[in-house]
Amino acid sequence: MRRLRVGCYPGSFDPPTVAHLAVASAALSACGLSRVDLVVSRVALGKGAVAVPTFADRVAVLSSVVAARASWLGLVVSDSQLLVDLSAGYDVLVLGADKWPQVTDVAFYGGSAARRDEAVAALPPLAVAPRDGGLPEGLPSSATVLSGLASVLGEVSSSGVRADGRSEWMVEEAAAFDRSTGAWTDPVRYAAWTRRGRASSR
Repeated sequence: MRRLRVGCYPGSFDPPTVAHLAVASAALSACGLSRVDLVVSRVALGKGAVAVPTFADRVAVLSSVVAARASWLGLVVSDSQLLVDLSAGYDVLVLGADKWPQVTDVAFYGGSAARRDEAVAALPPLAVAPRDGGLPEGLPSSATVLSGLASVLGEVSSSGVRADGRSEWMVEEAAAFDRSTGAWTDPVRYAAWTRRGRASSR
């Protein structure tokens, strides 16, 4: 049997947006993949623990996103943080162009350029989504640039959802959960929702 080619798309997906799905779908097509896994660290590199919404709720939403697209999308939860560890064993590493400076920042390798270079050399082939129409310096020439995403990506970002309440940027599964709980757009309502849930489980 032909071995499946699988891509690794790491991120916090807090919340998952239409841009995330567009990037994953573009990588699937451009790189001839059978599946793209959304790979989520329990604690994202450089971000610390996220309390709202809870990690369990975020994973539950992602599970529903993946279940609706099970023919080509997967979900992996990991204790690892560095991309070189998260992408180990995968055929392609999918990332946004804005993540590349993080990959090459020696601060995440104990200040060691040698460790950084070793980690970068161990990465699988890259599939990179341009951000704001551009690509970062130092990106390997072998990287697959995911084209045709400008109209989908635009200003879409998870941080924009959280800061500005742009619920239309969320995938429907995340938007439905937010409408019910306020997970990303109304922290006060979400806190009340979680308290009610804990009380009812006692």
